[in-house]
Amino acid sequence: MGNIIKEIQEALAVLSIPEKAEFFPRFFKTGKGEYGEGDLFLGVTVPDQRSVAKAYYSKINLEDLSIILSSKFHEHRLTALFMLISKFEKTKDKALQEEIIQFYLNHLPYVNNWDLVDSSCYKILGRYAFENGKEDLLRNLSDSDEMWHKRIAVVGTMHYVKKGSFELTKEFVTKNLKHPHDLMHKANGWLLREMGQKNETELISFLNKHYQEMPRTCLRYAIEKLDEDLRQDYLKGRI
Repeated sequence: MGNIIKEIQEALAVLSIPEKAEFFPRFFKTGKGEYGEGDLFLGVTVPDQRSVAKAYYSKINLEDLSIILSSKFHEHRLTALFMLISKFEKTKDKALQEEIIQFYLNHLPYVNNWDLVDSSCYKILGRYAFENGKEDLLRNLSDSDEMWHKRIAVVGTMHYVKKGSFELTKEFVTKNLKHPHDLMHKANGWLLREMGQKNETELISFLNKHYQEMPRTCLRYAIEKLDEDLRQDYLKGRI
């Protein structure tokens, strides 16, 4: 194992907090049959992981980063994603950006919890798709049978929403509106809420077409920032 891999692992181990290591498995649902089943935790906070990533992202190559991202420990994987984001954001080299995109896609089996998805997908895949007209990268994931892929697709459209482009978000939410998992309901609602923050008219137009068939969790997330009277109208089916 390369020295830099050991350095990063040791840096994270030193930052381990026993109470967090005990709490995180419950928080991230690692029990049998739960969405994070079998995931292991060191007990390192996200700010500490970001600090480690900032210190090492420019020193590590993708080959070594692959080993960290493939780790059985959750914090290794998230720290690796933070480093990958920094590599992507700091380069203007199109060839390297494409290499990073392929690296990300090749390692999707390790982007396997909601924080790993939400911290990385729109900053890497979403931005790349937006800037290069590669919506099919996200569309293919939205069509996948894998729930994490579907969440990557819809959360990946966050970059589009921030740029005032909403059609892809609406497409993916509509496609997976009836997905059985609560984590998709939350993601769909979150992205609709963000769309509404940018353009409330777009959100209301979408809600008026779909709110009666939306899972309750999705609806509650989507309308969170609306006027209270309007929120109650949607919740009570008065629209």
